[in-house]
Amino acid sequence: MKSSSRFVLITGLSGAGKSQVLRLFEDRGYYCIDNLPAALVPIFAQLVADAESPHDKVAVCVDARTGEDLVNLPEYLGRVAALGFRPETLFLETSDDVLHQRYSESRRPHPASPTGSIDEGIRQERELLDPIREHADVVIDTSTTTTADLRERIESLALKDDKKAGMTIGVLSFGYKHGVPKVADLVLDVRFLPNPHYEPELRPRDGREQVVSDYVLENETAEKFFEHISAMLKFLIPHYEHEPKSYLTIAIGCTGGRHRSVAVAQRIATHLREMQYDVTLRHRDLDGDV
Repeated sequence: MKSSSRFVLITGLSGAGKSQVLRLFEDRGYYCIDNLPAALVPIFAQLVADAESPHDKVAVCVDARTGEDLVNLPEYLGRVAALGFRPETLFLETSDDVLHQRYSESRRPHPASPTGSIDEGIRQERELLDPIREHADVVIDTSTTTTADLRERIESLALKDDKKAGMTIGVLSFGYKHGVPKVADLVLDVRFLPNPHYEPELRPRDGREQVVSDYVLENETAEKFFEHISAMLKFLIPHYEHEPKSYLTIAIGCTGGRHRSVAVAQRIATHLREMQYDVTLRHRDLDGDV
């Protein structure tokens, strides 16, 4: 077995889209198993390693139904690594409001509280999974993620191979009035930059348009900001890669998430691509109120 063989563990909150993500990995040529008990993870890995034609890309889904044995996942993944795999943990989460809505619409009981309330099930499951989330390589919040966004994110992760080693950097713009993204590793507040919202001709536009971008970025304050940010990222990113970290999310926020954060995110994404990093770009709140 090649030491670079990938073993992706998909876990997270019930209702956050784990089965959908597993299917996306399957579409990309991964050998996939759904709802695998935690204790069977290293056993399954051993079977794959011993196979006459072993798979070099594997993805398994483990959820809270495996119970208290989840606390042993780090040990199980250590045994997977000892077999020659490169284990990675992908954690999916969603806001309580979205989870409650999904379970209410489906009329299904929450697996963590089959005879109790949905809210109690969500609370218990979060408590059980928090230690796993803490050590996950990648965390994806599907609360506001479209199917297209999720597919792009998973493809970026699934298509990584030895020829394209290294960390993927996600650049995400957002509006503070809609909340700070939980998945952010670094958060940059750009509310100090000139605000197009107060210019009637610019208000209905967004930061992807040149006229808005120029208004936000063509000034001494913005230039100084990018000078410092560029130096900071040049210093930090190699350290994140050394950790190692497979996915880094840089979130850029302004008030509404339509003008300043979008313009800055576009420029940072371009700069990182010029530095030869694998970059995804998403604007979370672009379609919010003007």
